[in-house]
Amino acid sequence: MKTLKSICVYCGSNAGSQPLFEQASIQLGKLLASEGIRLVYGGGSIGLMGALAKTVLENGGEVTGVIPGFLKEREVMLEQAHELIVVQDMHERKRTMFEKADAFIALPGGIGTLEELVEMLTWAQLGRHDKPMLLLNLAQFWTPLVELLDHMRGLGFIRPDSDITYEITDDVSQSINLLCKAIEGCKVENPNLKDM
Repeated sequence: MKTLKSICVYCGSNAGSQPLFEQASIQLGKLLASEGIRLVYGGGSIGLMGALAKTVLENGGEVTGVIPGFLKEREVMLEQAHELIVVQDMHERKRTMFEKADAFIALPGGIGTLEELVEMLTWAQLGRHDKPMLLLNLAQFWTPLVELLDHMRGLGFIRPDSDITYEITDDVSQSINLLCKAIEGCKVENPNLKDM
């Protein structure tokens, strides 16, 4: 029986224009901590990244931050993380986060968040991993990306034999359940996640 032990969350170093984004980050942080799932993330203490990681810590959860040296000041590195890995560049950051995660969640964010997510989708399409990925589609944030992927399929750039799979929801409380369902034999420790 497999369990999710760590989840990499991609999200913005800004909070965004809607309070819903930060509220969802806090809700996800509480959920990860309550389920004993380690957060793997970009290592910053500001924006959605900071709200998420600080909430995990405040609720007794474990945090691994991975940050390039040149972003330590810009993203205000979270010194309180249980494991803090300072890497050389963005490529090493993405590889390290990938290696330490059993699954991936994308909250809203900017170009960096999009780039991290798309790289994981690409690696999955190329058969480099089969870890589940989930888009938290808060306020329809990821809908344009989903529509673009559909557009690519329609024009023959994503073939049926190399399609990508991901989960999508706007319900934070269901995120871990959805990821676990995508893993054969996976078990969620707490079946009452919907009550969070």
